[in-house]
Amino acid sequence: MVGIYVGSTAGYSGKNMVVMGLGLRLQKEGLKVGYIKPVGAMPKEIDGRMWDEDAYFVQKILGATEPPELLTPVLVTHDFRINAFSSESEPPDFIDTIKNAYETISRDRDVTIVAGSGGMYSGKYCNTDGIRVVKELGLRAVVIDRYSKELNYDYLLILRETLGDNLLGVIINDIPPNFMDETHTLIAPFLERRGIKVLGVIPKDPLMGAIKVADLAERLGGKVIASHHKADRIVESFLIGTMQVENFMTHFRKHKNSAIIVGGDRSDVQLVALEGDSPCLVLTGNLYPNDIILTRSEVLEIPIIVVREDTYSVAKKMEALLMRHKLRDEIKIRQGAQLVSANIDFEYLKRDLGLS
Repeated sequence: MVGIYVGSTAGYSGKNMVVMGLGLRLQKEGLKVGYIKPVGAMPKEIDGRMWDEDAYFVQKILGATEPPELLTPVLVTHDFRINAFSSESEPPDFIDTIKNAYETISRDRDVTIVAGSGGMYSGKYCNTDGIRVVKELGLRAVVIDRYSKELNYDYLLILRETLGDNLLGVIINDIPPNFMDETHTLIAPFLERRGIKVLGVIPKDPLMGAIKVADLAERLGGKVIASHHKADRIVESFLIGTMQVENFMTHFRKHKNSAIIVGGDRSDVQLVALEGDSPCLVLTGNLYPNDIILTRSEVLEIPIIVVREDTYSVAKKMEALLMRHKLRDEIKIRQGAQLVSANIDFEYLKRDLGLS
C-alpha cells in the first residue's frame, strides 16, 4: 500500500495544485490513483450532503467517486470546533476512523494521495495534525513551501528531524524570477546537504493567482456597473492609482493584466487605465464615475467595479485574494498540472516509492 501525504508549511501553499498535478500525471502513466483528504476544514452542503469543498472539487478532477464520509472522515464544522475547545477531557481520537477510510480507498489502488489541511501542525488541537497522520498511516510526506518574501528553511529542517524517513521530499513553490537563481544555487543545495530532497522548484505563474472580474467584485463586496458582459476577464495583479498621471502611466505600462484600484473621483487615472486596456477598474469610496468614463468603459469593453471601502483597505483585500484564490477554473487546473509535471522529479518520486 503506497501512500503520499501532500502537506505544506502553511495554508494556501499550493496543495491542491500539487495533488491534482501528481494525480493526473500518475494516472497518465497508467497507475490507479486513490485520493483522500482525512481532515476537511471547508464544510459545504452539496446535493444535500456535507462535503469538504476542496476535497469534493479535487475528487471530481481525479475522476474518483468516494462518498463524503470516506473522502473526508473528519469534517471540521463549527460544532466540531466548539466541542473540541469546550471539552474538559482529551478530545476523541479520530485516527482509527481515518485509518479505516484510508485502507478502504487504497484497496486495489497503486498509490493513494492523502491531502493535508493547513500546515503540517494544523489540527494538533484535536490530534489530527499532518505529522500524526503521516506516522500513523505509514505515509511518505511531500511538503510544499511557498515563497512569500522568504522560504521557511527552519520549518523544513524541523520537519526533517520530526518525520525522519517519512519525509520523501519538499517542493518549493511560487518562486519569482528574481529569486530563482538563488533558490537553485544556494537554497536547494543547502537543503539537500541537510538530508532534505528537493523534488522540484515551481516558478511563479501569474495565472495561478488570477481571478475573474465577476469573482473579484463578489469577494470585494462591490458591484460591476459597466461592461457586465466582460466580467469573465482575468485579473492577475493590481496597481493603486493614487499617484500623478505621468508616474502612473510609467508603472501601468509594466503591469499588464492589472486591475486598477483608484478613487471614484480620479477620472484622469481612470481614463488612462481604460485606454491602456486594464482588465477592470476598481473604484473606491462608493463614488461612481462620470458619464465620459462610463461611455469609454462600454466602448472599450472594460468592466468597472464600485466598492464602498477606501483605496488602502481594498488593496489589502486584493493582496490576500490573489494570494489565496482557489484553483477552480479549467484553464488554471491545466496550467497547474503542467507546472507540476514540468518541474517535479517524477522519476525519483516513483523510484523512491517503488512505483517504477
